[in-house]
Amino acid sequence: MTDERPELRASDSDRERVAEVLRDALAEGRLAMEEFEERLESTYRARTYGELAPLTADLPGASGSSAPAVRPGSAGAPARWSERIGGAATSRGAFAMWGGFLRSGRWTAPRVFTAVVFQGGGKIDLRDARFEAAEITLRCFALMGGMEVVVPPGVQVRVTGFGLMGGFDRTEDGTGDEGAPAVKVTGFALWGGVGTKRRATKAERQRLEAEREGRRPADGQPPRKELG
Repeated sequence: MTDERPELRASDSDRERVAEVLRDALAEGRLAMEEFEERLESTYRARTYGELAPLTADLPGASGSSAPAVRPGSAGAPARWSERIGGAATSRGAFAMWGGFLRSGRWTAPRVFTAVVFQGGGKIDLRDARFEAAEITLRCFALMGGMEVVVPPGVQVRVTGFGLMGGFDRTEDGTGDEGAPAVKVTGFALWGGVGTKRRATKAERQRLEAEREGRRPADGQPPRKELG
């Protein structure tokens, strides 16, 4: 691709290659965790090469063109999603009134999960979850309250919910990798909202942080090569 064609549509593999460059940059200490997460979220939201290019323009491996940065030998292989699909659901719903609820950690999300908040809040975190089926539906009802759905990079997202004096965040609608689990976010919001965010898993964050710390000496100087 060239700079003259930034409007061309990017593929899932293009987005994954950019994500790989960002992970390397975090591990090498070129990006702080907060900036890494912001860029990663923008990566999976990007629809064209023109939107992807600025995300790696200041990082090693960027070509300076509108095409996403590609490192030699980088396959950008997707996660092994098949290992996370199947099993009995461990929770099928949640409710909060004048308070909040949280579903997170290692749990199995059902084919249909129903969540209701009334003057309260809730969070459905799928980053470390298994999926009962390859496609699940989250039925979210927010009445004078808010709800947040957190998905890991790659998971397909479809948003069909309706809001009255409120709404559903459709930023992630239509994004995700082929072969990954599909999460449909539907329901109703009245004087409230339902948002969907992408975040790296806690395990991946810890691994990247450990890798970055291992590459960075205490004095902040580049590692010295041993002679001999």
